[in-house]
Amino acid sequence: MEHIDVAVIGGGQSGLATAHALLRRGLRPVVLEASDHAAGSWPHYYDSLTLFSPARYNSLPGMPFPGADRDRYPHRDEVVTYLTAYADRLDAEIRTGCRVTAVRRTGDGFTAELEGGRLSARAVVAASGTFGRPHRPALPGLEEFTGQVLHAADYRSPAAFSGRRVVVVGAGNSAVQIAAELAETAHVTLATRGPVKFAAQRILDRDLHFWTVRTGLDTAPLGRLLARPPAQPVLDDGRYRAALAAGRPDRRALFTGAVGPKLLWPDGQREEVDAIVLATGYRPDLPYLAPLHGALDDEGIPRHREGLATAVPGLAFVGLEWQRSLSSNSLRGVGRDADRVARRLAAHLARR
Repeated sequence: MEHIDVAVIGGGQSGLATAHALLRRGLRPVVLEASDHAAGSWPHYYDSLTLFSPARYNSLPGMPFPGADRDRYPHRDEVVTYLTAYADRLDAEIRTGCRVTAVRRTGDGFTAELEGGRLSARAVVAASGTFGRPHRPALPGLEEFTGQVLHAADYRSPAAFSGRRVVVVGAGNSAVQIAAELAETAHVTLATRGPVKFAAQRILDRDLHFWTVRTGLDTAPLGRLLARPPAQPVLDDGRYRAALAAGRPDRRALFTGAVGPKLLWPDGQREEVDAIVLATGYRPDLPYLAPLHGALDDEGIPRHREGLATAVPGLAFVGLEWQRSLSSNSLRGVGRDADRVARRLAAHLARR
């Protein structure tokens, strides 16, 4: 069986940043990426996705995000191109088409079981993100609804919904962005449990991220104080608040049930709906860690402190939401967490 230093599971922004940090510590990581492309989930997001942070704040360690206009908001495809170039420049072994099905403890290290083989590693970093585990909450009547139901992970463009009646569920950035886009060609309602909370994208002619970085809020170790990540407001330059005010889309309280293709609204109205888009977020996608006792809680959420597993020495996580700070699962912040985890893993392996 092949033996390696550190198995990094996931070849997206978190895995690439981790590999970079481990190399700087003198370790030789092997990145195991299930897809055929080292760009993580970015190629699979909806076509119009645009970052809410300027290009200057979207760099991984050692390679600035390209482009002359540092204050523009990059498109999804720009991020894919950037991550692909980053992977090509990284002096680490990246194995694509290499899905990890299980990780088990073997002596002082681990055995990673792959589709078609296995390898042993002195340490493991789980950096597989969340896109593979869309969160589908138990909404009233959803199981009885006979129209189309899809998650934002499956949404690509409004073309397939032109002229149709669509309900988007969610109150975050993706929910509002998708609903506003669909409303240009369809009759759309944004269904939420409460009012949509907005945050100004620019303050005193500066992007919000300028202020979070300048004040230290972006890197403050608040993650250790949070049992669960808090809901984030919708970053808005004014267009989304205006769209909701104009009723394109309109916002309503969440439906209370369904009968066939009809949704039941709190005011008693029954309305036929063609499709429901669940923009309800994601959860850490870590089924391969199930054999490691104590690595995950009963909901599959990692048990960790600032990225180090609390019950499994040698196991670490990178890219979790609020892993350590507000920016932990972002392009601008994942490098800091990766460096911290790499430093501690290197010390752990040196002690052994």
